[in-house]
This record gives sequence, C-alpha cells and structure tokens, in this order.
Amino acid sequence: MHFITSRLAIASAAFVVFAASASGALAQKKYDTGATDTEIKIGNIMPYSGPASAYGVIGKTEAAYFKKINDAGGINGRKINFISYDDGYSPPKTVEQARKLVESDEVLFIFNSLGTPPNSAIHKYMNAKKVPQLFVATGATKWNDPKDFPWTMGWQPNYQSESRIYAKYLLKEKPAAKIAVLYQNDDYGKDYLKGLKDGLGAKAASMIIAEESFETTEPTVDSHIVRLKSTGADVFVNISTPKFAAQAIKKIAEIGWKPLHILNNVSASVGSVIKPAGFENAQDIISAAYLKDVSDPQWDKDAGMKEFLDFLAKDFPEGNKLDGSVVVGYGVAQTLVKVLKQCGDNLTRENIMKQAANLKDFRTEVLLPGIKINTSPTDFAPISQLQLMKFKGDKWELFGDIVSGDVGG
Repeated sequence: MHFITSRLAIASAAFVVFAASASGALAQKKYDTGATDTEIKIGNIMPYSGPASAYGVIGKTEAAYFKKINDAGGINGRKINFISYDDGYSPPKTVEQARKLVESDEVLFIFNSLGTPPNSAIHKYMNAKKVPQLFVATGATKWNDPKDFPWTMGWQPNYQSESRIYAKYLLKEKPAAKIAVLYQNDDYGKDYLKGLKDGLGAKAASMIIAEESFETTEPTVDSHIVRLKSTGADVFVNISTPKFAAQAIKKIAEIGWKPLHILNNVSASVGSVIKPAGFENAQDIISAAYLKDVSDPQWDKDAGMKEFLDFLAKDFPEGNKLDGSVVVGYGVAQTLVKVLKQCGDNLTRENIMKQAANLKDFRTEVLLPGIKINTSPTDFAPISQLQLMKFKGDKWELFGDIVSGDVGG
C-alpha cells in the first residue's frame, strides 16, 4: 500500500511540475530586438532643421510625454527609451537615420517619423525588414495599404479625405468657383490635389483654372501667389507646409487679392502659421480640424484639455499651447501608449502591428467630440473624420457637422 501511495505522490508531483512549466510557457514574455523586461526602445525621425522645422516640436512633445510616463513607472513596468534623430526633411538623410535606428540602435520600431517624402524613402526598407513604421506623421493615403505594406500605418486623417471635404463644401457653397491651387511638388502635395479633383468629380476640369507647384528648396512662394492672382481665380487652395503657408497668407494680403482661402490642416496651427502671418491677414480662411484648439474658449472647462494643459505646465513648460503640432505630438503619443499597454508582455514587432490594428473607439481627449480612433487588419487609417472651421479674430471657429471624406487605401 505504502508503495502505491508513494508512486501516486511521485506521479502527482510530476504532474504539478509539468502543469507549472506549461503555464510558465503560456505566460512567457515574448520580445523582439528593442524590448526587454525593463525597456522598450523606440526610434523616431523629425525635421528639427530644414524647411519643415516647424514640425520638430512634435518630437520634443513626444519625448516629454514619454518621460512623464517613465516617471510614473513606465508601461507594464518598462521604461520607454525614445531615440529621435534629425533628417532636415531630406529623404536621403531619412534613409540614413532609419538604418541607424534599426541596425545600430536596434529599436523595436520607428514611431511617428515625419513627412511624406521622408517616409516614402524608407517605406520599402521598413517593410522588407519587418519593422513597424507606426503612426507616421503624414496623411498620405498610401499608408493605408495593409495588404502590400503590412508594417506601415498612419495616424492623422488622410489628405485625400480632407481635400474631398473641401470639394464637397465648394460644390455646395460656390458651385461656379474659379479655383487656383498652390501645392508642394511631392507626394504630399499631389495627394491633396488628387483628393480635391476626385471630390469635384466631373466639374474639376472646369472649376480648377490654375495649378502652381513649388519646391521646398525655394526660399519663398511669393511669385507663385502673384501668378495665381493674375488668373482671376476667386478660390485659393493652399497645399503647403507651415513656412510656405504663412508666406502665402501674407503675400495674398499684400497684393490685395481676396479669394475664398482654403488652407490644408497640416498648416492650420495658430502658433506656427497664422500668428506669424498676421491675424488680420488670416480672417475667414477655411480649414478642417480633428483636434481641439487650445485658443477656442469652448474647451475652457473640458477635462481632456485640462489634462493637456497640466501636461504642458508640469512636463513640457517650453511647449507653446497655441502650436497645433504640440497637440498632435501629445495625441499620437497617447495612442502609442494605448497600443503598448494592449501588447502586455508580448512585445514582438508582429504583436505591435496586431494591437495597432485592433483599436476600437479609442479616444485621446484632444480629439474633437465625436471623432474616434478605429483600426482593423484591413483598415490602417486610424482617424478618418474632420470638421470644417473658419478663422475669426484670433482663433478658429468650428462649423457644420463632423464629416468623413471616405477614401480607401
């Protein structure tokens, strides 16, 4: 009898050991290069210098936000190691920095690198390496292509969606408009222009009477503005980044041209575009928004805005609250933290993309009410809604409903 009991005891002890090791295997932490028990290494590329340097503050905001997260204990006990490099908005430099981040620094992924031409230059490389190019800071439509580029995802509303919304507005409010377009001669500018033409449909050919493209290496767009005025257009569509957008607003006022001015969202920042161009020169400009604007008094008692202003006061005092790019950096950093929390202890590159493609009605509270972040394995466009706004006095005033520009990848 004694013999049987001890055999049973041995068997059950063996079973307990087996069960423990099996559950241990299930709960095992999974890491790819760039993740450990204590650290998540994230790469980032920003134009801290060059023609798009106004956007550099996005990277600085993110660094400050991740430091705040680290000071509070990190994500599931891991600290974020945020490595951000300057590419001067120059695609060859972007390639160099991406290789450095992936191959030397060995980051887990690259997050929110800025600009359409820079991200286009590393698009194939990142996907060949199977390293996430996550929440890129550009609204090009091509980032929503999970079939061909499963490692790349955007964040902000895409440019074609946005310019389709302007087209809808023009067809309704000014169907006989004579439209002049200024656009940056690259993928970003052409994407906006395509959306505008698609949105106007059959009327695009007759309504758009002039198109002027410019290079980011040009010191100013003044001569283009003068040429566009001479066409007799009564609508001006301004597809440019902050420096050139501010120049255009100023020049239009200087030469006494009074078209209905539509300004792309990427240059709607009061702090970095409108204020330098002069409030008096920006009256009645129309743009579209998906984020709350600090200068709008309707958010004075808003809990999400209070949280954002507390972050600036405590963690990023040098951040200009009127700079739309600061709000962008904060919102996209919060979205990444949500994804990393969802990953738990499975910090593989594959799981990062899987969780990024599984956001359901997520809201960072700097989004306008009614706008939610949704992704799926077939939809890599997190935000697809905007609301039109008009510049009055020293701030933007929202009008109309939240609109979706519905355009696939």
